[in-house]
Amino acid sequence: MWLNPEEVLLKNALKLWLQERSNRYFVLQRRRGYGQEGGGGGGIAGLLVGTLDAVLDSTSKVAPFRILHQTPDSQVYWTIACGSSREEITAHWEWLEHNVMNTLSVFDSNEDITSFVHGKIRGLIAEEGKGSLIKEEDPERFREAHMKFEKCFGLAEQEKLVTYYSCSYWRGRVPCQGWLYLSTNFLSFYSFLLGAEIKLVISWDEISKLEKTSNVILTESIYVCSRGEDHYFSMFLHISETFLLMEQLALYAVRRLFDKETFEGDPVLHDPLQITKRGLESRAHSEQFNAFFRLPKEESLREVHECFLWVPFSHYNTLGKMCISENYICFASQDGSLCCIIIPLREVVAVEVTDPTSKAISIATKGKRAFRFSEVRDLEHLVPKLKNRCNAALSLQHSVSAEVSISPNPESVLDDYEGQPMANHKGNSKMVSTEALMTVFHPQDAENLDVKMLKEKMKEQSWNILFVECGHGVDMFRTRRTRDLIVRGIPEVLRGELWLLFSGAVNDMATNPGYYTELVEQSLGTCTLATDEIERDLRRSLPEHPAFQSDTGISALRRVLTAYAYRNPKIGYCQAMNILTSVLLLYAKEEEAFWLLVAVCERMLPDYFNRQIIGALVDQAVFEDLIRDHLPQLTEHMTDMTFFSSVSLSWFLTLFISVLPIESAVNVVDCFFYDGIKAILQLGLAVLDYNMDRLLTCKDDAEAVTVLNRFFDSVTNKDSPLPPAVQQASGVNETKCQYPKVDITDLIRESNEKYGEIRFEEVECMRRRNRLYVIQTLEVTTKQNVLRVVSQDVKISLGNLEELYEIFKKEHFLSCYWTVNSPALKHHDPSLPYLEQYRIDCQQFRVLYHLLSPWASCANRDSLALWTFRLLDENLDGLINFKEFASTLDIMYHGSFTHKLKLLFKLHIPPAFTEVESLSPSKGAQLSKEELIHLSQLNISSPGDSVDADVLKMSPEKGKGKVDIQAYLKQWQDELLKKEESIKDLPRMGQSQFIQFSKTLYNLFHGDPEEELLYRAIATVTSLLLRMEEVGRKLQSPTSPVKSTAPPVADNNAEDGNNLQEVQPTPQTDSLAFQSPSKASNEWSFAFEQILASLMNEPALVRFFEKPIDVRAKLEDAKASQLKARARV
Repeated sequence: MWLNPEEVLLKNALKLWLQERSNRYFVLQRRRGYGQEGGGGGGIAGLLVGTLDAVLDSTSKVAPFRILHQTPDSQVYWTIACGSSREEITAHWEWLEHNVMNTLSVFDSNEDITSFVHGKIRGLIAEEGKGSLIKEEDPERFREAHMKFEKCFGLAEQEKLVTYYSCSYWRGRVPCQGWLYLSTNFLSFYSFLLGAEIKLVISWDEISKLEKTSNVILTESIYVCSRGEDHYFSMFLHISETFLLMEQLALYAVRRLFDKETFEGDPVLHDPLQITKRGLESRAHSEQFNAFFRLPKEESLREVHECFLWVPFSHYNTLGKMCISENYICFASQDGSLCCIIIPLREVVAVEVTDPTSKAISIATKGKRAFRFSEVRDLEHLVPKLKNRCNAALSLQHSVSAEVSISPNPESVLDDYEGQPMANHKGNSKMVSTEALMTVFHPQDAENLDVKMLKEKMKEQSWNILFVECGHGVDMFRTRRTRDLIVRGIPEVLRGELWLLFSGAVNDMATNPGYYTELVEQSLGTCTLATDEIERDLRRSLPEHPAFQSDTGISALRRVLTAYAYRNPKIGYCQAMNILTSVLLLYAKEEEAFWLLVAVCERMLPDYFNRQIIGALVDQAVFEDLIRDHLPQLTEHMTDMTFFSSVSLSWFLTLFISVLPIESAVNVVDCFFYDGIKAILQLGLAVLDYNMDRLLTCKDDAEAVTVLNRFFDSVTNKDSPLPPAVQQASGVNETKCQYPKVDITDLIRESNEKYGEIRFEEVECMRRRNRLYVIQTLEVTTKQNVLRVVSQDVKISLGNLEELYEIFKKEHFLSCYWTVNSPALKHHDPSLPYLEQYRIDCQQFRVLYHLLSPWASCANRDSLALWTFRLLDENLDGLINFKEFASTLDIMYHGSFTHKLKLLFKLHIPPAFTEVESLSPSKGAQLSKEELIHLSQLNISSPGDSVDADVLKMSPEKGKGKVDIQAYLKQWQDELLKKEESIKDLPRMGQSQFIQFSKTLYNLFHGDPEEELLYRAIATVTSLLLRMEEVGRKLQSPTSPVKSTAPPVADNNAEDGNNLQEVQPTPQTDSLAFQSPSKASNEWSFAFEQILASLMNEPALVRFFEKPIDVRAKLEDAKASQLKARARV
């Protein structure tokens, strides 16, 4: 590649470089120890230079060849090109000779010559850079690293190198210094020390653990676990930066390969070629920023400024960071719990510089509040930016308001729906509710206040005082005092408002006016699997509460859940959403409850409410880690930590609502909306800690579950103003409960005091770390279930079958790596049965066939791969699963002579057999991707209605909005009743098919030690079969003999296989396959029994097909070459 000219002293390089070519202006050099003519390895010099190149960060580490520019009478040389191979550097040299050498002679001075060469080379680099994927700050150095990366690992050209680092890789107790390369799909390491070369390539999707660790030997290192193997990397210059990028790339691969809906909806992830180091770092910081301040996912962190914020009610400046995104200005003190504010730009009315000397700015909001930031760096540029963003946000708000005002009643968009019937819902409400259900079913009596109501009024007063000091609205100060009030419980009248505020749902609702009512209207009358499940669960949602014993509450719940299922079909509806939404509707208006549900499902509890509940499993893994750290006694006592996962699943899915009385559960929800999942984790630890003694005496899991259930029954809320009827319905039964009463406020306060040091950043870090582990665990479960089913039907050993599954799955992933909009991504669907989750198409099958089939050395191997795929694709959807794939390989590896021959026979008759454009062996070995796909899909898209009906019948998931369970059961039953196919059921093989069958056998024997014997045997069998057919025809028509259409019979005593040319298809015989039935009726054909009986008389043929195959060696070779095979494709 061309390099930006860099000065070098030749005399210092002579010890490491050897001259190969030179002329008046250029010198071509070879690195000592590389590329000697005759294939020498370079001896000691090669070892030393190779080690030096691997360790040092210099141009010399990249390429063994380079070109220098020189001028006469000058000691200064300039590197202008380098190459990893002699062919590459020779091409550069020849280009210089043809395009530059003649021009240089016209210049008078050496300075002009050097200036011209430099300009020419820089122009070439700029031209190459137009289509380059490299977008780094130092493109020259990065290009060199990219070249070394390509040379060392031989991956596909589309593999995008993101960044690289110098580090040590530990092999046992010995560190090996080298280079770590992070690309979009792989973690790669290369080291060369004194002849010992280390190459390591790990796919991101195979990583189950990725952690920063430290021990006595390694102060700080990065630990990677992939497929049960441990890898340690250390001695990084910036280990935190390296780990952040590794984590982002691993999570990127997980999202791309295992969560296709999220991936397809993310423009950043959608094109792997656009991923850069800077982009990954920015994405990581934006995700943390959005999670901490509960902002919409669309927000991107633009700027961070360290500064002071004036806290008026405490009369002091607090140090922290001002974070600015497209639509928000946020501030968090160094101790995040001390002070935090969120200022939407839509609320800002003025941004002014108040004191240039102290670099102070003031931001005024619509609530008549002013926020003063001081010691702000880059003040001159920041203020104009903020003003522009505020103006943009204001104009956007005006345009949205104008659209909303078009509605018939501008006062309230929700009013448009009052009085309109909700069609297609039996017994539905007549209007969209604009009041919280608690205000309808439990109105407060202002005149008759009991003790509990007085306490409730005192809580309200405390919050009103806080609002006066800290503000009342989205831009209020959030301090430790705020948390203290939340621990005591939010007053009933303020609960919905503050939930909306602290969850961030208030921002969603403000920026999407009228959105909910539109969804309600659009989702009316829809009938999906989600709506069916919603209808089934409506009456199970807080059934004892009066609000959900009436049509008002049930109808509101139906509308919210149906609208959300319509908004987010990826989640649709999941059990536990009904319980959570019921509680939200008690304290929030209907539209507010909808946006609260959006905040919970899409931001605060990501991936909780889907088929695999990955988010809940991740948080349970985090919970287990916290138990190990904070409750070691319990960990030592419990032999199996999965007990905590099983017992706590409902805690996380329903935020303790399903296990606590309603009046206590709402206090937990208060804390959740303020502190997020951290509050649930802390409370879970407090529950286990409170019951520690009882749990340590339990002998089994059932006893422990009983202990916890009785404890939850004993939890009360002595200050709750809810009517006694509701509290009794929640499960508090004093006569039944034997445990001492525990007040929920005391329990929450204790959880904060004991475990409040758990930080938000720590929880998010543990979430990311455990996500990899959880997904890999789910993948292991899928694999085990698939292997259990398939192992019953094949003779391949379980160990080999597992390796085969990994190769099959790897091929699916490799097809996704280097293709934007890869169709292979659409083939992985975790919601399908285990066997159907991973499927491959014909192109992927061809690659695996070449790697694994013992018949892959056949000259027409592409044709064989095509016919095998068509045979396996019984439901004609263009995809095959692992069971189908393994069953065929099992016949090739372990099948008897009869089974292998039957497979070959079926490959040469319909529906598997299809005519290839040319029947020559060369064509059969080289089918293009387009030809392969076209031929594999023949008869699939038939215009006949019957074929389409059969396809839909055989493939229940095709063409339907939801999975047809009955069709799956029918298909399963048919498979169980399916008997082994009798050889008598096989159709006869036609003339052209038999010719191709004979050619395939001929090709299979090429290169075998008994090749000559096998050719003779085939000639004998072919001659015998043709004679038998001719005799049979004469016997059938003794009175009117038919002119034989059989080709000339081969000589039985032929010395080689050339006699098979006599049975090669002629234009006449070729055309027979396409004649009408009446014309083709004179064709000769063979039954399978005839061919089998004839071939079994030849011992050489029987020995060939019954020859044992080393399956383990075949799988190892396939694993070693799979990556390179796919890179070539």
